[in-house]
Amino acid sequence: MKRIWAPWRSNYIKESNNIKNVECIFCLKEKESKDRENLVLKRGNNSFIIINLYPYNPGHIMIAPYKHTGNIEEISNSTFSEMKLFLDITIKILKEHMKPQGFNIGFNIGRVAGAGVENHIHMHVIPRWNGDTNFMPTISDTKVISLNIFDLYDELYTYFK
Repeated sequence: MKRIWAPWRSNYIKESNNIKNVECIFCLKEKESKDRENLVLKRGNNSFIIINLYPYNPGHIMIAPYKHTGNIEEISNSTFSEMKLFLDITIKILKEHMKPQGFNIGFNIGRVAGAGVENHIHMHVIPRWNGDTNFMPTISDTKVISLNIFDLYDELYTYFK
């Protein structure tokens, strides 16, 4: 069996055992001022843009409201409008910087729908390229991400300022 070295995932494994005992990860990122460390690209009045630490694809971005809720119907119109504005900005920047050929955009609401954090709504923006899936997920249940997440943050941050 071959192994792919991905040491940055060790924090996820260590933290996942304690995740039920800590505050919501999105709420923690809202309160902390360490934006680079937390991968927060932009803050608004009602929501913020963050790079997914455990991406499906390089450039996987999330847009989350500050309000802690798992119910999309509890998001105010002004918050949803700001999130839509952030979506437009994110797509424009990703198109210019990463040149994807498409996007997956959406919410996973509830654990059965794939929500890893089911009690805090967040929108996924996932850039896609023709052929970005390959045999690795099918044969070995492994996804290879070829971009250092903090290098990407440094590159994208200048566009989001």
